[in-house]
Amino acid sequence: MTVNEQREALLAILRNDTVTTLFQPIVSTLEKRIVGYEALTRGPSNSPLHSPLTLFATARHFGLLTDLEILCRRRAIQGFCEQAFEGQLFLNVSPESLLEQQHYPGRTLAILKQAGLKPDQVVIELTEHSPIDNVGLLQSALHHYRDMGFSIALDDLGAGYSSLRLWTELQPEFVKIDRHFIDGIHRDPMKREFVGSILNMAKASRSHVIAEGIELPEELRVLEGMGVDWVQGYWLGRPEPAPVASVGTMLAKLNPEESETKDRGLHSLVIPVNGVHVEERVSQVLQRFQQQPSLNSLAVLDDDNVPVGTVHCHALSQAMLKQYAHELHARKPIGHMMDKDCLAVDVHQSLQRVSRLLTSRARQRLEEDFIITQDGQYLGLGRVIDVLRQITELQVRQAQFANPLTLLPGNISIQECLDRLLSNGLTAHLCYIDLDSFKPFNDVYGYGKGDEVLLGLAHILRDCCDPDLDFVGHIGGDDFMLVLRCQDWRERLDVLNTNFQALCRQLYKAEHIEGGGFQAPDRDGNWRWYDLLSLSIGVLALPDDASEKVNASQLAELASHNKHEAKKIRGFSVVCHYLDDLLDSSLVALSAEPTSLKNSDRPNQG
Repeated sequence: MTVNEQREALLAILRNDTVTTLFQPIVSTLEKRIVGYEALTRGPSNSPLHSPLTLFATARHFGLLTDLEILCRRRAIQGFCEQAFEGQLFLNVSPESLLEQQHYPGRTLAILKQAGLKPDQVVIELTEHSPIDNVGLLQSALHHYRDMGFSIALDDLGAGYSSLRLWTELQPEFVKIDRHFIDGIHRDPMKREFVGSILNMAKASRSHVIAEGIELPEELRVLEGMGVDWVQGYWLGRPEPAPVASVGTMLAKLNPEESETKDRGLHSLVIPVNGVHVEERVSQVLQRFQQQPSLNSLAVLDDDNVPVGTVHCHALSQAMLKQYAHELHARKPIGHMMDKDCLAVDVHQSLQRVSRLLTSRARQRLEEDFIITQDGQYLGLGRVIDVLRQITELQVRQAQFANPLTLLPGNISIQECLDRLLSNGLTAHLCYIDLDSFKPFNDVYGYGKGDEVLLGLAHILRDCCDPDLDFVGHIGGDDFMLVLRCQDWRERLDVLNTNFQALCRQLYKAEHIEGGGFQAPDRDGNWRWYDLLSLSIGVLALPDDASEKVNASQLAELASHNKHEAKKIRGFSVVCHYLDDLLDSSLVALSAEPTSLKNSDRPNQG
């Protein structure tokens, strides 16, 4: 396609409005609802400019970027309103178009007015494709949008030329993490560290983090566990001209283990306080706070009993103390003074996750309550102090039964985990992990180095886990229990071994690495050759009906049996048996009475 043909094709698109707008949902995993849609543009399907990269690059080349973006905005706003989507509309805008001379303010606002959409429902999402030379001018342009009521989002954080600088200088309301850091995050500790640092920065700058590019359930679970609430990606919903407008079809994906979390949910925290309707007058809400002085907050609800905000007693009282405030606001609906940026969580969410989200919200005050919902409907309020108290009690209990060296959950917690698996009918892979050559390593290198190995392995095991789904415990000595609920459990064990070997190589003497092992005295005092440290892992595949066949103690026996088989294999080894296969064979004779996990059940520590 020649340059002239490209230009003519682009002009035809602008002249005939032949772009297609797709909408991809942005979902709140906590509130279990769609909170917005990102509008994405494609050229005509039969055109060489169908790809958005080619389309916008061509417009940029011919100086028609602003014209194309205005067309895209108009089509996106029209489509958003025609389909009556709820939440916010995220519009992609390139910073360079805001800085072009032919760009003049007011056009986007005029399109919104014509469509009947308010500016506070629209987020200007900055997409950086080239270096920005004049950040000051860009700030001025964005201040203009903010003054009109728009919010600002910074797209592809970590991928642009100066995205971190833009974050600090533009102070966007939303930050979208580049999909590179989301892809495979469940297998990559470095990516988790990066996202964790972004969450800390977002807390300080009061930006809302959105993770995009989620294509696997394991990625979603890791992000949820880290405290990322707003997410988007192909696994949740592909960009479509008319995407699903309800989160109903996504609920199973957002919370596939609801049965597991019900007994660990927030039912005990619910305070059954009636909410106020969004049209109720401010004076009436003030009167209710005066009549019920124990109330800290009230949920603001729409006609369908769905929370749309909160109103806090302290904030409302302070606002009404200002001069002329009573005359200006008393007769207005409370919706004009409510806090839209409220935290609403489903009653089946885990206490740990809610605690992480509360602590990650820089603006969440201790006296401000949060909303608890059930299936999207208002259920009651929860108090931050109650969450903190229960979390503290849980941590104290865990500390009582934790291993004193690694601080991982000990045998009692492991037994409780196995009991939960059985009682909830959950599938899992139980991985009994043992260190080969650990005792002779201790004899040669000393117990200090041995403790370094155990602590390092404990850290690596934690990195293998999804904190909201998996479990890792320390049986004692060099024995660990890893419970994996994910589909890629075998890949995780390979990553575990790779990271463990990298750790060990930092501790060996050079001659031992070169020789592939070392000499040490055995239990009888005779010197013999030992291979370098390696992992023997016995895996028990647990079906959802296991509770009908075994108890938790017998599970530990079977996992230990598989571990003994793995230890017969030299070097890193994984031996996996399905529960039914073991029970149908004569390989294992299970104890009739419950037994407990024992650190001494392995034949030796070598």
